[in-house]
Amino acid sequence: MTAAIQFVIDVLSLGGAYALMALGLVIVYGILRLVNFAYGELIMAAGYTLYLVSASPLPWLVMAVLAVGAAVVTGIATDYVAFRPVRAKSVTAVLITSFAFSTLLQNAAQLLISPRPRSIPLPEVFSDTVTLFGVVTPARNLITIAAAAVLLSLFTLAMRRTVLGIAMRAAATHFTMARMLGVPANLVISTAFAISGLLAGTVALLWLGRIGTVVPRVGLEPLLIAFIATVIGGMRSLEGAVLGGFLLAFIDTALNYSLPQDLLKFRDAFTFSLVILILLWRPAGLVRGPATGQRT
Repeated sequence: MTAAIQFVIDVLSLGGAYALMALGLVIVYGILRLVNFAYGELIMAAGYTLYLVSASPLPWLVMAVLAVGAAVVTGIATDYVAFRPVRAKSVTAVLITSFAFSTLLQNAAQLLISPRPRSIPLPEVFSDTVTLFGVVTPARNLITIAAAAVLLSLFTLAMRRTVLGIAMRAAATHFTMARMLGVPANLVISTAFAISGLLAGTVALLWLGRIGTVVPRVGLEPLLIAFIATVIGGMRSLEGAVLGGFLLAFIDTALNYSLPQDLLKFRDAFTFSLVILILLWRPAGLVRGPATGQRT
């Protein structure tokens, strides 16, 4: 019973982080039909902001807000620098500028700060443990679950009840028609990048809270995880992104629990094999999004 509770906590914690990562990636793809390959650098920007303000006397919560704000600003900058000038040209051009902007941010971090790992400030709660239903688990797992639940609930409410959220859903369904009906396209796109930055900044706090350091390529693994989760769940579906994140976390956690110690180093190979089987069964992902969306 104890092992089952620990398993559920681990899946919900990892799945919450994965779902937020995937949602931050798919919210841009849903409107533009383009993958933001600079998404990982939003996490990097938040991490280095935490490092740079660590010497200040500011409370940690203020530092965290500044870090999330840096991710939001970087997300909006990604739209203005890498997407907006070329998004009407071709998909290839946007992919190249997206990769270029990602590399530019990584190199800037290496040149201006350091290529070596840098410690970030973390509150004591991130290293504490708590007892829940007889299971001793890191407090950061419960923080991740709570943060994911709150953000996913607020995001769902905003998308369903606010004018801007409805406009974003309309743009994701049929971007050209939404523009013809008066939806401000640039505002919707910038908002999508801002929300993506907000989610990435939150993920940065939770992700870096596990490892305690930041490096220029810290966003590569979250980007890969987000991309895999969105492919599993459905690239055009917000609900699918969340489902894909939790399913990927379930697979990872189940393999951690079930594989012998000498096979754990091959966990990624087993994970990708299961992902391939899922895609062979559902090539478009588990949840189908709008089929009429267009990128123009």
